[in-house]
Amino acid sequence: MPNNYSLKLVRSLSFNPWYNLAVEEELFRNIKSDQVILYLWQNENTVVIGRNQNPWRECRCKILEEHGGKLARRLSGGGAVYHDLGNLNFTFVAKEGAFNIKKQLEVIIEAVKLKGIDAEFSGRNDIVAQGKKFSGNAFYYDDDNCYHHGTLLVASDMKKIQQYLQVSKEKIKSKGVNSVESRVVNLNTINPGLDINNLSAALEQSFQQVYHGTISETKVIDEDMGSVKKLYEKYSSWNWRYGESPKFEMTLYHRFKWGDLDINFNLKDGHISKVTVFSDAIDCKLIKDIEEVLLGIEFSKKAILMNLENLKNRYDKNLIDEIKNWIDEKEI
Repeated sequence: MPNNYSLKLVRSLSFNPWYNLAVEEELFRNIKSDQVILYLWQNENTVVIGRNQNPWRECRCKILEEHGGKLARRLSGGGAVYHDLGNLNFTFVAKEGAFNIKKQLEVIIEAVKLKGIDAEFSGRNDIVAQGKKFSGNAFYYDDDNCYHHGTLLVASDMKKIQQYLQVSKEKIKSKGVNSVESRVVNLNTINPGLDINNLSAALEQSFQQVYHGTISETKVIDEDMGSVKKLYEKYSSWNWRYGESPKFEMTLYHRFKWGDLDINFNLKDGHISKVTVFSDAIDCKLIKDIEEVLLGIEFSKKAILMNLENLKNRYDKNLIDEIKNWIDEKEI
């Protein structure tokens, strides 16, 4: 049965992460209600961190930059990933009415199946083959505009992943594995004939099959700044990528099943004058709301717990209780 949406394919020939992320946001901000866009892009020697992550905790930034690499920060939540030319990135962009995560995942899984590889969605945001992750996924929403993006490891340099990413012991322990390398896989180790070009072609084919339609527009771009100039300036800026990092007077850190929380306080006259929360949680709005409800309050366990309680009308009550129970055990 034909779908009611216009299918658009956008390919970037640039390997610059700041440009590619600017294009992604431009597509996201200007998506039409009758459109579904599949955007394919690659970055060279890049670490991309989630919206609320601490770059120095997640990445060996100095080594990355010494090697000519780039640090980038995306809009969505989730964890840090390494991108090189052995990795293909995808983004689905649509309005809320057309945004269908199940269908979007099906496009990826069916494309991989076309290349002789069985895959499935697993965990909170991973696609796996033979029990190992080859795709991490993240999501972002603003009003009724939505995107879903992820990585596809085809022939990535696994040693670079280990070299640049600082995966915490807590995160490794929670996954029950010994190293980053042991829990990820390149698809070309399963199908040696697979490369970026034929995977891109398979994605184009499965996109049309799953949506029962034909791609009505294909756009190829290559660092033409045009309307993305201001967005490029944002993504390439030091403030966006690293942000201000004051010396915090108190830090609380814990890894939950749904992600980690790294809460940092600055105090003045017994009140919280600044609070910064770093996290790889998928829900990036939750992190900003935690900062909002704690800023300016009295620095006491009672006040912190009381203000976190107010988040229960916006988020899962059990999740908020988890955070409160953890803080209740701390000496504050």
